[in-house]
Amino acid sequence: MPSPTHATGQDERSLWWDGARPRLAVSSCLLGAPVRYNAAHSRDRFLTGSLSRHVDWVPVCPEMEIGLGAPRPAMRLRTDGHLVTRDGGHDHTEAMAALAEHRLPGLEDIDGYVLKSRSPSCGLFKLPRHASGRPGERTDGQPVDREGRGVFAALLLEAYPDLPVEESGRLNDPVLREHFVERLFAQARLRALFAAAWRPRDLVAFHSRHKMQLLAHTPDGYRETGRIVARAGELQEEDLERGYRRAFTAALAVRAGRGRHTNALQHVLGFISESLDPTRRHDILAAIDSYREGRAPLSVPVALLRHHAEGENLDYIAGQTYLAPFPDDLLLRHNL
Repeated sequence: MPSPTHATGQDERSLWWDGARPRLAVSSCLLGAPVRYNAAHSRDRFLTGSLSRHVDWVPVCPEMEIGLGAPRPAMRLRTDGHLVTRDGGHDHTEAMAALAEHRLPGLEDIDGYVLKSRSPSCGLFKLPRHASGRPGERTDGQPVDREGRGVFAALLLEAYPDLPVEESGRLNDPVLREHFVERLFAQARLRALFAAAWRPRDLVAFHSRHKMQLLAHTPDGYRETGRIVARAGELQEEDLERGYRRAFTAALAVRAGRGRHTNALQHVLGFISESLDPTRRHDILAAIDSYREGRAPLSVPVALLRHHAEGENLDYIAGQTYLAPFPDDLLLRHNL
């Protein structure tokens, strides 16, 4: 197999990993499968619409996979961590744990996971928990608190603590959606890198293309990944891969705010500034300032920088994943 960064016939600004297609696990009901407790679905328009053109799905419905049908009795979480039917007549906790033990190892090559919100199996945050019979707990049928996490979701995060994971309801927030999708595509590129017959110079090239993206998320992560890559020639490949995966994934898990985006934009401008006349330089600076002040979306200065970098044949900057971290038709950088 040829080295990935030297694949025949590819333009240096469109290297092999740009086409890495994410493998995205998802609660089956979000894709329209009628597997909810009431035999309905929860089809998500974003997932089944624009995103579906760019990912390979790995559908999972834990409740169906432990043998429950649809329709089926609704379930709830208890404060002791058990998953039971609402009438308390059946406890499915052990079955769910057995499923996770069998199913989760087969998900090691996914790049992200979208879980159904408010599900006692799959929900990530703030699920209602009901009394388990402990002394002092309310017994009027109302939730004791809303601090629960779905049983399968908790086991998933325990098995894959660094995996980009989000729940469907939160993807309605444009900031959270953009961050999750950015991590998803970065994870796919990382997986593609290490799945090939890579060499240290391939990691160096990969890191070089991701520098501005890492900087936008966390300068500390940018420096940490850089230190690991600087030792690419002396570390064992297994240690190099493990260390870089950990640092890269942790860096992108930090959400990029307006200030750090502004810093990254100014760094990109610094690389192309000498190639611009005063008018074009002023236009880009004005766009960056408009974004910094909340008067323009991130897509505006990014589009200008990308246009001028490509127009001036500045391959290093034109090839930065920061300028195109995911497919343009997802329209994820247009919110204020």
